[in-house]
Amino acid sequence: MNSHNGEKFLNKSITSILKQSYKKWELIFWDNCSQDKSKKILTKFKDNRIKYFYTKKFFTLYKSRNLAIKKAKGKYLCFLDVDDQWKLNKLNEQVKSLEKSNSKFIYSNYIINNKINKKIYIRKKGRLPEGNITQSLLNDYFLGIITVMIRKDIFKSFNFNESYNVIGDFDLFIKLSLKYKFISSQKSFAIYNIHGKNMSLVKLKVYTQELENWIKKNEKKLSKKFNINKIKFLVFKLKIKNFLNNIF
Repeated sequence: MNSHNGEKFLNKSITSILKQSYKKWELIFWDNCSQDKSKKILTKFKDNRIKYFYTKKFFTLYKSRNLAIKKAKGKYLCFLDVDDQWKLNKLNEQVKSLEKSNSKFIYSNYIINNKINKKIYIRKKGRLPEGNITQSLLNDYFLGIITVMIRKDIFKSFNFNESYNVIGDFDLFIKLSLKYKFISSQKSFAIYNIHGKNMSLVKLKVYTQELENWIKKNEKKLSKKFNINKIKFLVFKLKIKNFLNNIF
């Protein structure tokens, strides 16, 4: 869990971990130079499975993720942003699925709680794809980082691209999907909260630029085997949205 001044959301996110039916976990809490009461809130939980790390220097999100990963000791890794929550059986069911299948990557559906327009809905309708899902992700990037569980040994060969501020998880998971077959939990194991301060919303221009640069960097290789038109169309729509935001 990476946090930068996340005190407003911290109680709910930490509580959702403590309530997990699976108890053999550790939380690497990476406090990214926070100036709020995050540490004070965290220490109130008094659980030795929570490992607290504070940085005096502010790092980008994906630099922070990579640094936090190095502190983890477990066989599997998950990610929970400070403003989101997990459902009760998230860890338990995903550990069982990975152990049974001997896979390296599992993900699930998730619930979107849009607090701006007060709508709650499931991110992807229908059955989640499994196996080689690269094209599915390029058509519609429905994979939420808060839903995944990954074998830690994957990070001996891969890591988050620290040059990104918004799309680092998208970039990494597309790369992993090219090499590994993914399995999925059909249930919704996480809650993603939209509150107006989410990274991709606040940094819409950066998000657009990063996606556009990603396409330029990867199009030649991917287009030999995959159709990336929907990602390109997404960038087109984001540019229009940026343009309208600048006008109004």
